[in-house]
Amino acid sequence: MRAPMARDPFCVEPEAPLSGRARNLLLTGTALAGLALAGGASGQALQGGILRTGTPSLTVPNAAAAGAMPGSTGGQPAADAPGTAAATATAISRGQPRRASKPVQAPALRGTTQRDLRPPQASITSLPTADAAPPPPRRRPPRDEDPWAPLGVRLGSLVLRPAITASGGYDTNPERSAAAGVKGSLFQRYDAELGIQSDWNVHELKGQIRGGYIDYLRNRPASRPDGEGTLDLRLDASRDTRILLETRARLDTQRPGSPDLTAAVQGRPQVWQYGGSAGVQHDFNRLQLTLRGSADRSDYEDAQLSSGRVLSQKDRNQTQYGLRLRAAYEVTPGFKPFVQAEIDRRDFDEKVDSSGYMRSSEGLTGRIGSSFEFSRQLTGEVSGGYQNRRYEDGRLRDLRGFVGDAALLWSPTPLTTVTLRGAAELGDTTVAGSSGTTARRATIEVAHALRRNLTLTGFANFARTEYEGQSLREDLMNVGARLEYKLTRTFAVRASFTHERLNSTATGADYTANVSQVGLRVQF
Repeated sequence: MRAPMARDPFCVEPEAPLSGRARNLLLTGTALAGLALAGGASGQALQGGILRTGTPSLTVPNAAAAGAMPGSTGGQPAADAPGTAAATATAISRGQPRRASKPVQAPALRGTTQRDLRPPQASITSLPTADAAPPPPRRRPPRDEDPWAPLGVRLGSLVLRPAITASGGYDTNPERSAAAGVKGSLFQRYDAELGIQSDWNVHELKGQIRGGYIDYLRNRPASRPDGEGTLDLRLDASRDTRILLETRARLDTQRPGSPDLTAAVQGRPQVWQYGGSAGVQHDFNRLQLTLRGSADRSDYEDAQLSSGRVLSQKDRNQTQYGLRLRAAYEVTPGFKPFVQAEIDRRDFDEKVDSSGYMRSSEGLTGRIGSSFEFSRQLTGEVSGGYQNRRYEDGRLRDLRGFVGDAALLWSPTPLTTVTLRGAAELGDTTVAGSSGTTARRATIEVAHALRRNLTLTGFANFARTEYEGQSLREDLMNVGARLEYKLTRTFAVRASFTHERLNSTATGADYTANVSQVGLRVQF
């Protein structure tokens, strides 16, 4: 029997051909194995913490590797050399970049953009501190209209303007006597004034008080006081409603030759007049209504006769009550016409006077007028009307006549001021057989500033008094000039001259007097 032959280990026998199914299984397994290897490599990379960003760069070969020639056989085989192609696939740097906070920059082969051409921006570390607010611009102080006027004394919310004047002069007829051979006399005069003005947001208080005394050095009986004052208070109850309060007083003297003095007297008897009023004023758009009630008192001092006896004048003391209604309409801001109606009653303390007449009476007055202001050069108020007075004594005729008031202020130039005042009224008297008096008065003053502190004023007064039922009339005229030189706001020098003349239809009643005086005024 033939023994089997030994198998040559180097001899490759031909493989039997694979079927189609076996071929598919083999390809599928190979693909799965490749996927498994790829997944393992990715897992190892993640576990090693090597997460690269940007574009990988090749590891630069060291100097030893750079010195070996590709064909050298010394050291390691050529396939293990770092610079060979076989090593290139595994030579990608896996180390952490030096600046891990910034991504690896792209190669310089990338194109230039607009951002690369912009200049570097300066880094802002902090916002600039806000500058301090600039100081407000300095306002120019308001121009003082009169740098020589007194500033006043502030007392809380009131401004007081006191003034004192001391003067001396010469009077050619101290007693205003018509007797022949009247002697003149030197005199000294003292005046005190006080102006009051409130500085309130609402309401208003204003007033003016003046008092004086003239002392004749050679004729003491002719020395006399005089004075007057008013005080007004306005209370603003609402935007359109105001309460008006007023008080007034006046002190005067009677001249010895007055027709109401039935005998020759010594000195000058005093006359006190004082009173007050209260009212309410309301605005209905442009229509303004004012209702005011008043009460006034007149007291006459007893006169001293030449024989030493006393002449009583209590029959002249009286009290007057009145009620007045005014309706004004503002046509323009500078023109406000009005109509006014008033009723009043005068009650005498003694029912019958020294002549046997009952002097108490009732009066009814109607007026029309207007207040106006044109360009601040012409301002004032003018009114006129008619009054009728009926007396308790039937023997006395009713007293009727024109009544009115006027006050105008005209400034033709900044240095010149013209003042015009006028009044017409019906008065009382104790002259036997006369119902009363009709008085007309007019005054004009022209003041011109020669310099800002030097003012020259010329004036003229005229008054006519007619006694109803009697042929008795008196005309009184004053003409004169005043000069005021202001040294400072506080001190001023004043000088004046006045010519006074009385013409009367009564026999031996005319007189003339010239008065010159100079003085120093102190005002605050």
